[in-house]
Amino acid sequence: MTGRGAPAAARADRARAVEPLSRLADWAAELHLSDVPDRVVDFAASHILSQLAAIRTGARQEDGRRLVRALGAPFGADTAQSARVLAGVGAWLNLDDTAYAGHLGPSTVGVPLAYAHALGASGADLLRAVILADECAARVTAAATLGPFRGQTALHTHLIGAVAGRLACERAPAQVWRDALALALSAPPWTLWRAFVAGDARMLHVPLAVRAGLDACDAAMGGLHGAADIVEHPDGFLAAFATVPLPEVLTLGLGRRWHTETLSFKLHPGGPGIDAAVDCAIDLHADLAAEAGSWTVADVREVVVEGSVYTLFAARKALPYLDGPRSPIGALVLDPPYPVATALLTGGLTIEDFTAPALEDSERWLLAARVRLVHDVAMTRELLAGDAPFGEALRQAGAAGPAWLTKFGGPELAAAAAPPGPPAEDFTEAVKPTPARVRVCLRDGREFVRELRVPRGGIGPDLRAGHQETVAAKFRAAGGPASVLRLWPKLAEADPIELRALLEEAVGV
Repeated sequence: MTGRGAPAAARADRARAVEPLSRLADWAAELHLSDVPDRVVDFAASHILSQLAAIRTGARQEDGRRLVRALGAPFGADTAQSARVLAGVGAWLNLDDTAYAGHLGPSTVGVPLAYAHALGASGADLLRAVILADECAARVTAAATLGPFRGQTALHTHLIGAVAGRLACERAPAQVWRDALALALSAPPWTLWRAFVAGDARMLHVPLAVRAGLDACDAAMGGLHGAADIVEHPDGFLAAFATVPLPEVLTLGLGRRWHTETLSFKLHPGGPGIDAAVDCAIDLHADLAAEAGSWTVADVREVVVEGSVYTLFAARKALPYLDGPRSPIGALVLDPPYPVATALLTGGLTIEDFTAPALEDSERWLLAARVRLVHDVAMTRELLAGDAPFGEALRQAGAAGPAWLTKFGGPELAAAAAPPGPPAEDFTEAVKPTPARVRVCLRDGREFVRELRVPRGGIGPDLRAGHQETVAAKFRAAGGPASVLRLWPKLAEADPIELRALLEEAVGV
């Protein structure tokens, strides 16, 4: 190249060499499914099936039916609208899967489902799209995870999930990826806690973020350009959305650190801070039946739930919104007493337990009133030493991590954390310890105790060894047909006609 344009082009090339979003986009545009280890592909297949279970469950609830009436049916003529409704009904019940970092599935699975169905993609195409969406969304979320938003409130996750899930299905070139990702992050949603916890607005949060991501794709395809340094610039995304920005994680270990294999699969409705306590309560239901016979709430003196600061933090956030059976579902799923009481009494916890008539059962509320939460410092140490939800981010933050912990939970929390080690080389041994111990104290002096380090469905050795079986059980519990489960192991071999029929049967349209 010669003339006045040459220096500008050279500067642009040099800038792109250090812009993490551009490097992530270039990698995504060139990735082939054959580049992905088989174990990661298998995890992605489980992620799709798990999110299909969440979609089926969400769509059959009254609130989900209202959302479908508002946005349209899945797999309708408008692909973008289908993507929004699949994302929305798969998110609002807290049955969406979590990773390091983010609640990924509503967008990273919902959007590829819509576009794979509409474009006549194969099973291998769908798997590639979901993996790319998981990797891109998780990395951007991880870069901002030491900030004001985590979990379902981090709607920037779904901006990126929507962009990556669609562009992967459409085989878009690298330049479109760069511009769409940058444009999507140009006006990220800022979640208001009241809207998230109380009322129906939270049902629109994910669809609105998905719509913005899809609009960014259209804009990029039409020739609009985004600021390539939007992530790390002093006036950019991380400056507003991260207390401790971690821009380097966008590209750290590309092709080696697969965030897809940090996924935990949600088996019960509820925030991730209550999962282990609910699992313990389910086990205690059986223990009490075997040892105490036909016990009643009157036999219980108290139920002690010991957990990490993560569990207590979510409960404190929910507390102002709790009002017995009139509590909004957004608050109930974050606070342990009602879910734990329900699991102790019934031996399970389903989404029907958060609506009438189950929600009006006075026995549940009497038992919930006897549930006491206790902070266990050792459990907090274990939480912070894991990979998800933010242990790996603290290692990445290094010396800046203790200051964030102090702001998040006070000086005692910072003191409880061990000195951070180096970031993980890969995620083949990722773990998400969100421990809990539940103790049922009867009035006759007997005590029944269960403890769990990693909740069932949480990432760790047990899930890695049996995620297909775990997710298949979740899909069956959501009413998923056995014919889908028989074909699912061969998802990567499905041709476009087979995939289309399989997805329609799996969603239930």
